Amino acid sequence: MDAAHLRLLRELGDRGSVAAVAAALHISASAVSQQLASLQARVPVPLTMRRGRVLALTPAGEALAAAGTRVDEALTAAREAVGAFLESDDRPVRVSAFHSAGLALFGPLLRALDGTPPLHLTDADVAHRDFRGLTADHDLVIAHRLAHDPRWPSDRVVATGLLEEPLDIALPAGHPLASRSRVHAADLADESWVSVHEGFPLAGVLDHLAARVGRPLRIAHRINEFSVTAEVVRAGGAVAVMPRTTTTSLAADGVVLRPLADVDLVRHVDVLARPDTLAYAAVRRVLRTLRTVAAEAAG
Repeated sequence: MDAAHLRLLRELGDRGSVAAVAAALHISASAVSQQLASLQARVPVPLTMRRGRVLALTPAGEALAAAGTRVDEALTAAREAVGAFLESDDRPVRVSAFHSAGLALFGPLLRALDGTPPLHLTDADVAHRDFRGLTADHDLVIAHRLAHDPRWPSDRVVATGLLEEPLDIALPAGHPLASRSRVHAADLADESWVSVHEGFPLAGVLDHLAARVGRPLRIAHRINEFSVTAEVVRAGGAVAVMPRTTTTSLAADGVVLRPLADVDLVRHVDVLARPDTLAYAAVRRVLRTLRTVAAEAAG
């Protein structure tokens, strides 16, 4: 099998359509289709299937794409054995982070690396299922998940833990509960809430709290950006769930964070990367530095 064909199959799985693969690789959609057809001709089981108007991978296609990941990893390791370029610190490293992680980590990361290697930074807050796909365009993807969310697929990406971050309740400083050191879920049953949009990792937290208090919570606003959420809370418009570590700078001047006494809320912040990407010394250096600055942020 041609390694390039296997790579195309993996790209299709990560990017979701032939058109997206073609655009990313700067080739025509027909060229992508022809190469996938050539690969299919060598395999006795279907690798793709139609799902509405897009082409998706079958379970066999997923398995072969995962095997292709290991092929790319082996090829990169082979290049490393004969080419010192992989050990160069001059290679730019592309890092993506969801918003609050970028706010907490991008500045310290830039200061710690001091320009070596060069960084290209992007903020990207996506649904849990879409973080893996970001590794198609970024060397390191800072992602988050709740304890009950599925773990990242180990056959496609390498996940490195950064933080286990407690989640607190953000209250206006003048709220009656703000004077307490901890609050209970039942105390919050009648509040108006700010939630993230449906499908995003933290949306499940309010579902969990609703189950705990025995009735739905009243969602007044849906906002993904925590700096905006903090302004709504500060104005007395609602309460919210906010991460303790990555939003510390936002919990001030009229906003307080209080932990729940009877519900243990935590999210996992991880770095995702394709296995072959981690063969580059520059990428490994950035990953090590990320772990250091995350540990410092957690105190």
